Amino acid sequence: MEKDLTRGNITVSMLRFALPLIAGNLMQQFYNVADTLIVGKFLGADALAAVGSSYTLMTFLTSILLGLAMGCGTFFSILYGAGDQEKLNKSIFTSFILLGIVDIVMNLILFAGIDRIMGLLNVPGEIHEMMREYLIVIFVGITATFLYNFFASVLRAVGNSFWPMVFLGAAALLNVGLDLLFVIVFDMGVEGAAAATVIAQYVSGVGLAVYTWFLCPELRPKRRHRRITADVVKELAQFSVLTCLQQSVMNLGILMVQGLVNSFGTVIMAAFAAAVKIDSFAYMPVQDFGNAFSTFIAQNYGAGKRDRIRGGIKSAVLTSVLFCLVISSLVVVFARQLMLIFVQPQETQILAEGVRYLRIEGSFYCLIGCLFLLYGFYRAMGRPGMSLVLTVISLGTRVVLAYVLSAIPAIGVVGIWCAVPIGWFLADTVGFTYLIMLQRKP
Repeated sequence: MEKDLTRGNITVSMLRFALPLIAGNLMQQFYNVADTLIVGKFLGADALAAVGSSYTLMTFLTSILLGLAMGCGTFFSILYGAGDQEKLNKSIFTSFILLGIVDIVMNLILFAGIDRIMGLLNVPGEIHEMMREYLIVIFVGITATFLYNFFASVLRAVGNSFWPMVFLGAAALLNVGLDLLFVIVFDMGVEGAAAATVIAQYVSGVGLAVYTWFLCPELRPKRRHRRITADVVKELAQFSVLTCLQQSVMNLGILMVQGLVNSFGTVIMAAFAAAVKIDSFAYMPVQDFGNAFSTFIAQNYGAGKRDRIRGGIKSAVLTSVLFCLVISSLVVVFARQLMLIFVQPQETQILAEGVRYLRIEGSFYCLIGCLFLLYGFYRAMGRPGMSLVLTVISLGTRVVLAYVLSAIPAIGVVGIWCAVPIGWFLADTVGFTYLIMLQRKP
């Protein structure tokens, strides 16, 4: 199932690789949404607020492992494009050990510091215990997240985006079934929703690890590869640490915004929880297309095909912008109908605020689509520091403006929503300006 992205039609190559990646991550969003949908419909607004706030926290925490895996995956892609199988296998072994250590440390910190973490999030008293119960269970799935993202990065680096999609699909179906069983039939509340997600995560994580180990022998480190050397660690660190920081900063900014949203009470929390799920679903395809674009660039960078890289940039920008225009139109027009998927019709305040959020954010998806391409490009070209800079610009603007604007009584919570596209625009401007400067260099 390996795919060499250094040959063939550029647009077709990227889309064939990207489509399973998009489908797989849409399924992942689907089983994240399953918690919100079932909790919102059957457990009420307080439970929806608790689960929604937990989702934002978990996105931040898993971004650490995701960023490390993405950075390593970029390095794997470059080695694969260059045809260096020996170094690729050494790097797979070394990165698995290092990420495994990070996973263990994270688990220790999370379970020991759960109350302090909740304090930092300004969780309202009426949902504090409910959110704590949910988090205690959901934290168990951190290791499953590590396994899935690591082995998915290995497979995607060599052009195999099909099997990661298959295991995510199986997990999504399982999660929905278990959500219905645990929450509705067994009446387990938010703990049941968390347990359903964790079980599904382990199915995808362990399943993909077993598949890679037994059915992809060329990617299995042999005895001679199973030693950690300083040169490999240094090269992996150059890609993974900055990518990890970029992902963490991005989600830390979102987490800081979540804390601000929480200060406006459970109505705004519930609206934000539902709207963010829709938002994530809407632009997830262009986020995954950006990751596929990154693999395309990395393989061609390793193979030294500069002209193909330039052609890939033009094709990717056009494809992403066209898709975003369609999705923006749909989200803006059907914002209320989309909110009704998660919220009961009688919850008029939640509906109104969620619709307002979606119409503001949804009008500017082209900006976030281009930003994902810029992240992927700079990561693949060995400049992950630039991806970090763009993230700081985007999220820094969002956080600062959110706190400043929302403090103005005439603007209020709308200031939080408006801050997002402004941050995207500034980051895009810097990213494309720097890209033009690079292309003009001899």
